[in-house]
Parts: sequence; structure tokens; C-alpha cells
Amino acid sequence: MKITRTTKLSTEERSQVLALWNSQYPVKLAYHSLAYFDVYLQNLTDLTYYLWKDNESNILGWASTFTRDDEKWFAIILTETLQGKGFGRKMLDELKQHEPVLNGWVIDHDNDIKKNGEFYKSPLKFYVKCDFNILADQRIELEKISAVKIKWTKP
Repeated sequence: MKITRTTKLSTEERSQVLALWNSQYPVKLAYHSLAYFDVYLQNLTDLTYYLWKDNESNILGWASTFTRDDEKWFAIILTETLQGKGFGRKMLDELKQHEPVLNGWVIDHDNDIKKNGEFYKSPLKFYVKCDFNILADQRIELEKISAVKIKWTKP
């Protein structure tokens, strides 16, 4: 398995990323079709994808970096089989090699439900271990998401 970096995704890759998104993120953040997911992606600028595929080209991890409001942002998702085994840190390290600053919104509670009925576990502690700072005074509070902003800056 290796991480590949690209600026374009095939229809099959977008479908796999959407399935990963909908299985790992809270149900409230789900996209109900590839068309809606494509609209989300098309609204991001300076978009770069990072894909972690197995030997059969199945996407087990996905990350993206993009520009929003003159800041570099990121999103990352790993299948449950990779979580807690160092793969998330490896994916973040790959992003950090290409970007001097990364911003993200992180759900900081364990109240949301995933598609499988389990509670979504906040990854906030993981990001703190990966040298991100919590910007507690910067929050997003919407019907779909309650999250705190995090930021990593290259030392």
C-alpha cells in the first residue's frame, strides 16, 4: 500500500471516496449521491487528493487539501481497518510534506451517529498528538456539524 497524490479522480475513485465518507463520517454529513458529492468537490479550489489504496486499487484512505478564504485546509478519512494503526499519522505526514500550514474543522464530541449506528468518535486527541493546535475560539455550529478549528504550522 502506498499514498498517491493527484489533482483528478476517476468516477470509480470518487465513488469509493464517497462510500468511505458516508461510512466513516456522521450520517448528518453524508452525501446521498455522487452528483451532490461532486458539487462539494467542485466548490473547492487548489484541490489536491491523496489516496491510500490496497493492492486491488480499493481506496482505504483519502485526504484532500484545498484553499478556502486564503487559507490551506484539509480533510482526511480512513477506513476503520486502518484507524489506530499509524496510518492516519502517515497520511498527515504526507500532507505536511507538501503544505506549510493546514487548517481543519474537527468534531470535538462523541454525540453524532455513523451510518452503521455507532457513535462517531472525535479525532481531536489524534490531531493534538500530530502537532495541531486547537483554536478553541473558532467554532462552526451548524445543524449538520459542531466543530472546532485546528491548525498545524510547519516548524
